[in-house]
Amino acid sequence: MKNICFCFQMHVPYRMKRYRFFDIGQDHYYYDDMATEEYLTWLVETSYLPLMRTIQEMIKLSKGRFHCGISVTGATLELFEQYCPEMIDQLKELCATKSVELLATPFAYSLAGEFDERELENQLEQTSNITNELFGVRPTVVWNTELLYTDELAALLHKAGYKGIMTEGAKHILSWKSANYVYQSAGDPKMKVLARNAALSDELSFHFSDPGWYNYPMDAEKYANQLNALPEGENLINIWLGAETFGVRQQAGSGIFDFLRALPYYALEREMGFVTPSEAIRKAAATTDVISSPYALTWAGEAKDLSIFAGNDLQQEAIQKLYAVAERVKMCQDKRLKSDWARLQDANYLHQMNHIDQGLTQYESAYDAFINYMNILADFLQLVDEQYPTTIENEELNSLLKTINNQEKEIAQLQGEVRKLKAKKK
Repeated sequence: MKNICFCFQMHVPYRMKRYRFFDIGQDHYYYDDMATEEYLTWLVETSYLPLMRTIQEMIKLSKGRFHCGISVTGATLELFEQYCPEMIDQLKELCATKSVELLATPFAYSLAGEFDERELENQLEQTSNITNELFGVRPTVVWNTELLYTDELAALLHKAGYKGIMTEGAKHILSWKSANYVYQSAGDPKMKVLARNAALSDELSFHFSDPGWYNYPMDAEKYANQLNALPEGENLINIWLGAETFGVRQQAGSGIFDFLRALPYYALEREMGFVTPSEAIRKAAATTDVISSPYALTWAGEAKDLSIFAGNDLQQEAIQKLYAVAERVKMCQDKRLKSDWARLQDANYLHQMNHIDQGLTQYESAYDAFINYMNILADFLQLVDEQYPTTIENEELNSLLKTINNQEKEIAQLQGEVRKLKAKKK
């Protein structure tokens, strides 16, 4: 029996404000809250909320047989809580159906999986905590930023307790293999790997309303026939898309929501089922083969690597300076500093420094994006240096911080004893 694994990804970056050289050392707040709220509200109304409501209809109309996964970053959940609480309510309703699986995603849409593995674990834990707090679930399958995967990363995440990781079904990795199976990771054979069917996913993301596409016009019956016609034995079809596909990239007038709403009917009629990523892993009787990628694999661009985010001198300079202070930020107790460091890791800021494909941006050029980001980063690095000077080696600083923490614990203990003695006297 063929099973379709639909997954939808949501992330909204904080909009940076115009931050000039003369603001360094004077202004320590880096975000344009009004622009962030405006963009978030538009995206929720145009895409996210209609999509979530459509998914709920699909679950109801299929009598609970439609299942899917949703990847939403912890930072986006915080923005939903602040500006669009209806999204939290909608996600709670979907989780209550038991037909939707929330996936483990880096809190701030960070590429830490390539540059700082400890930070990746921390961000996944942050998202897990807020997901558990809001929806009562802890994810067990990882949707890393941009579907970033390496063998080493898979081994690390399995050791951290995750059961599976999702990545791109790129031709240069799969070779003669098909994306329509569950694989083992070369990094750890116990770690299961799911591969996105790029062709079938991109057909919806980029070609659904394209009159020049060979399959135009696309409808739910035609698409279901296409999935059902896949070779016998290829029983897992991973259709993973950015949620903005629905309503933004493919506008509502194209019929994209009607297409999605009708798809379960035609799929079930052809005796195809729907699974979440965890269900896909459990249902696989055995893994077919091994997937190996010693270097970064993503779903971004033609190269399917990190070149869009780290392929030029501007991006590499920003990454080097950002992660150079990682140890100092991790050792500090300043919540604001930690929060800013996480936000500054958002892959979208690096994407905007790409000369070829800048994505959604408010900047005139990659250089413009780089200058604004580096001005902000310069101020942030000053704040880090004020608390933890670069003249002190990390090991020495760590030793000092442990001493301070031990002294604070001892003081707290003594204060507790004093309070007890005072209470006895009374």
